[in-house]
Amino acid sequence: MKLNQATDYAFRAVLYLSRLPRGEVVEARAIAEQEHIPIRFMLKILRMLTRAGIVESYRGVGGGYALAKMPREITMRDVVEAVEGPVYVNRCLIAPDECNKRNTAKCAIHKALFSIQQTINDKLEEYDFETLSKS
Repeated sequence: MKLNQATDYAFRAVLYLSRLPRGEVVEARAIAEQEHIPIRFMLKILRMLTRAGIVESYRGVGGGYALAKMPREITMRDVVEAVEGPVYVNRCLIAPDECNKRNTAKCAIHKALFSIQQTINDKLEEYDFETLSKS
């Protein structure tokens, strides 16, 4: 499993917003410049984060973006899933009928991969942006 560049950018954008005073609205360009993210990617990422309910978008003069939740309520898993969708380490975990073994209940590989996936999800859940913003 490899997280894509957009997810890395999303982590950095959420972390940036987490460090601002609660409710402070900032333009996408400011986030992009501070985090060294191309503005066109930043806008795309902010749309994904807005759709996921992580970020709020404000239009008009003084508009921009702010967190929709408290930083402690946003985990790394939330951000990964907002950008990439659910975390799956193998296709048979998405659709068991695609398992080469055809019987996931008796497949040792499937069981091991399921356990690995669960560990990854648990670890991503463990890190919230309040904790990360204090690092």
